[in-house]
Amino acid sequence: MKIGLFDSGIGGLNVLKEFLKKYPQNEYYYYGDTKNIPYGNKDKDTLIKLSLKAIHFFEQKHVDLIVIACGTVSSNCYLELKKQTKIPIFDIISSTIAYVNSKTFQNILVFGTERTIESHIFKNNLKGMTTEIKTPEFVPMIENLQIDSQIIAKYLKNFQDIDCLILGCTHYPILKAEFLKYLPSNVEIIDMGECLVNKIHLEDSNKQSVNLYFTKISDSLLKNIKKILDCNYSLNNIE
Repeated sequence: MKIGLFDSGIGGLNVLKEFLKKYPQNEYYYYGDTKNIPYGNKDKDTLIKLSLKAIHFFEQKHVDLIVIACGTVSSNCYLELKKQTKIPIFDIISSTIAYVNSKTFQNILVFGTERTIESHIFKNNLKGMTTEIKTPEFVPMIENLQIDSQIIAKYLKNFQDIDCLILGCTHYPILKAEFLKYLPSNVEIIDMGECLVNKIHLEDSNKQSVNLYFTKISDSLLKNIKKILDCNYSLNNIE
């Protein structure tokens, strides 16, 4: 089975990693638009335009399904993008909302990009009391390998009474160890990639191939890929 995943940068690799854990024997195609990162502050028309480039790329690769491995695109453009291709397409947020609503969380905190938080997709669909916080510094920190613990502490210091933290951007699982330093042990941290993989049902094929395509390749990108993926892969630069 051929599976395509796309994101603004390396965040969606965290989603790919979860797919590889559960469904290793498939052909994976990853499209990272590092030339245009970040997506979190872009308007909807721009997000759709950039996302369509990824979808057209996957159509040329004849993938069997597409995963929007980006919280910003999923929260703002999913319905529009579904109409633009005949390939089944999955967003990264719906399965997370379904999982959280199946639990009894009372006080939910969501970290996300500007556009994701402004969409209020979590607050409008979750049952528990939900606080949504924009965290624009996180994606640049992650992409540039410049993790700042003081910035992370600043966001968490006033939320010691939560029982659930949703990582509303696929980049954010990279910061999970940092988040745990400042949260009570009973807080469940929700990884959207895990939620999607646990809900989707696929059949493995007979081989594994991981094909990574990025619109811009840098030293920090190469280091991030090695940090996230523990498998053989091909790396390609795509204009």
